[in-house]
Amino acid sequence: MQKLKLLKHAPGAPGLRIFGLGPNFLPTKGFLQLKELLNNHAFWARNRSYKSLRKLLQRSTVVVTLWQNKRLVGFGRATSDQIYRAVLWDIVVADDLQGKGLGKLVIEALLSSPEIKDVERIYLMTTH
Repeated sequence: MQKLKLLKHAPGAPGLRIFGLGPNFLPTKGFLQLKELLNNHAFWARNRSYKSLRKLLQRSTVVVTLWQNKRLVGFGRATSDQIYRAVLWDIVVADDLQGKGLGKLVIEALLSSPEIKDVERIYLMTTH
């Protein structure tokens, strides 16, 4: 497996949301890749509009992406009041890389983020 890089974005993920930045602040069409990742690897998130994706990123407390070179292969986000409750949303790993512990990496990165690590309760939103 090629080397992976985990990115913890600034709140609202402006680099990803506005400029499509990936690892090392390089343009990677990251926002377009996010839409593709969700469309192809997350049945519950298919066909989200670009407008709604920008809004969900902007309103997220924590955003994490996982990259294999310039390919976006993982994503997760959290919303929180930063005191009592946080919710993990949209945890996604590309199908061809599932079963390798990458989802766990995304979740651990979210849980260790300063914005939510001391929250009283953290929930995972899932369809099942």
